[in-house]
Amino acid sequence: MNGMKKIRILIIAFMLVSVQMLLGIIPRKWEFHRIDDYLEGKFTGISVSHDGVLSLSPKEETVEGPAEEFYLSLLITSQETVYLGTGHSGKIYKILADGKTELFFQAPEMDVYCLAQDGKGSLYAGTSPNGKIYKITSQGKGESFFNPTEKYIWDLVFSDNGNLLAAVGESGGIYEINTEGEGTLIMKAEENHILCLERTAAGALIAGSGGKGAIYRVTPGQKASILYESPYEEIKSVALDRAGNIYAAAGGRVVTPQKDAVSLLPARLSTEITVTATPPVPETKRAAVSLDKQPGALFRVNPEGLAKKLWSSEDELVYSLLWDEGKKKIIFGTGDKGRLYEIDSNEKVSLLLQKDSEQISLLVSHDSKVFALSNNPSRLNLISLEQGFDGQYESRVMDARTLSQWGKIEWEAELPVGSTLQFFTRSGNSSQPDRTWSEWSPPYQKVEGEQNLSPKGRYLQFKIRFKAESGRRSPLLKKISLFYMQSNLPPSLTKLELLPSNEVYLKLPEQDEIIWGEDVSLSEQAVAKDETKSFIAPKKVQRKGYQTVTWDAADENEDSLVYSIHIRREDESRWRIFKQRWVDKIFAFDTLNFPDGIYYLKIEVSDSPSNPEGMDLKSEKISRPLVIDNSFPVIKDFQMNKQGSSLSVTFSAEDALSRIKEAKFLIRPNDWQTVFPEDGMCDSKKENFRFSVALAPDSDNLIVVRVKDGQDNISVYRSTF
Repeated sequence: MNGMKKIRILIIAFMLVSVQMLLGIIPRKWEFHRIDDYLEGKFTGISVSHDGVLSLSPKEETVEGPAEEFYLSLLITSQETVYLGTGHSGKIYKILADGKTELFFQAPEMDVYCLAQDGKGSLYAGTSPNGKIYKITSQGKGESFFNPTEKYIWDLVFSDNGNLLAAVGESGGIYEINTEGEGTLIMKAEENHILCLERTAAGALIAGSGGKGAIYRVTPGQKASILYESPYEEIKSVALDRAGNIYAAAGGRVVTPQKDAVSLLPARLSTEITVTATPPVPETKRAAVSLDKQPGALFRVNPEGLAKKLWSSEDELVYSLLWDEGKKKIIFGTGDKGRLYEIDSNEKVSLLLQKDSEQISLLVSHDSKVFALSNNPSRLNLISLEQGFDGQYESRVMDARTLSQWGKIEWEAELPVGSTLQFFTRSGNSSQPDRTWSEWSPPYQKVEGEQNLSPKGRYLQFKIRFKAESGRRSPLLKKISLFYMQSNLPPSLTKLELLPSNEVYLKLPEQDEIIWGEDVSLSEQAVAKDETKSFIAPKKVQRKGYQTVTWDAADENEDSLVYSIHIRREDESRWRIFKQRWVDKIFAFDTLNFPDGIYYLKIEVSDSPSNPEGMDLKSEKISRPLVIDNSFPVIKDFQMNKQGSSLSVTFSAEDALSRIKEAKFLIRPNDWQTVFPEDGMCDSKKENFRFSVALAPDSDNLIVVRVKDGQDNISVYRSTF
């Protein structure tokens, strides 16, 4: 009985090995366990922590709002009445605590970018373009309060003395407006726009600009100063903590400011009741600036102006900021992926949620909840501290680089009682999922993992569904691994080059000069040593008789490769092995060991180190003709005729395989002089030379002629006259 069990085990083991041999290469895997591994995917009701753990995201409640193209600004009163400024209709809506929505004011301008409320309950609205500030005392009753003759009113905030402060553009500045509607320009910026305002506990004003992305500090009775100038085009939003640190949302590429071109509009938030926000401009207006994705960053700037970049992205802009003093963390909303992030006191970044809107334009704290204003499409949501009950994560499309068979899918997770995780996969051969892809697989749920059921393909994608019975305890996914095995593809030789004759590379930094790639026997220790240094730039020198060949190779499976070098003479049909299992992409040999003639080199590449015996694949490449010529050119028919102080010389030079490269003569005390053949160019195997030279009184009576062929073989002829 035991014997039968052993036989069965051996048969199963043999079958497993056979399957692997048929596939030709070792299994690989994709592993997701860091936050960066997940960020290219799509989050629906899912968060990912700074240490790469997926969980259900905070719960969102939709606040029903009007059907407007853009939600631009938001103000929440102590009675929990919500005022909502919109674009491009110029309407301000009032949303009561019971959810009832009514039109509160219609502005003549298109966009209501900012709202503020004074101590008497009057509402102030900043509009654009041709910006004006309106004072609205009750429903439908409003009048122009101040006209700064600026195109944009970006932000409004009240000072301690009850005056209204307004950030404007396109001239770029800050106005202070008294209760009578009389305004004074208290700060003129170098940039075209002041985009956002925030007041410090000491009464100073912090302002962010657009044009060169600077942070200004404006202290009453003092000259405005630049606290920090960022390397970005705009400071879109600012927030302050109690220690006086400034959190700044920077974005856009630094460009020369233009009065008629406004880039992506600012977003703004505050932990106070008075808030303002701006979504991105519509696509038609954005096109005037750039259709490229814009970089963004979040900075923390201390009261002295020392800045530290806490977060950055090449394709996400920070639109909105919210400082949570209780938890000592900064929350920020981005576009164009509609994501909400947080950075904790240890500067660790986590993704809280991703919305179905492209931009999170404004964040406002109210009690223990956060209002989020989003656009494209426009949404108003309430984010609570409790987690949701279900969610889904959909991964990026993973590229196996060639047709592959999928192996096991396994994961590490914590599942509270009543919660579930379900995993699904699908595959295809196009880089983006389309109708040609497979359907989503049945769910995988076994804790120990399961075999991936998707059909063979080049691309794979997975999704995960989270469910929980309680908003307090979420399933936690710590890691997911997906195994796959590529179909083996043959390696390829992408380049094969013969260096000029007698050129070699010397290995560095060896004590002795060793010709790189020379066909000599080396110990394994020396080979290993050389492999670690093969990337060091080699030294090129001349070594008579040596020929060097170099090549490049590629393998789609990223297999380890070895090479075989072969040679044959032009009049032969059989290739003769030079070297096998060579690992360098360079080979040098001494041609003095070969008879003169025309030869060919063949390089064969194999992926055998990464594949079972008999399952490796090969390819080859043949060089251009290689001339081996170690014979000297012949100098013939040498004649001289001296007449007085003039010497005439004629001779011919000939080589069996190579062209004549150059000819020179020497009559001391002069130096060597070059002579050209009768046809004016050294380009043939036989050349005729004729020249005359004027002899000086102290000239020697010996002439030396030196001829060099194309392989640098040299012949010398001496004669007296």
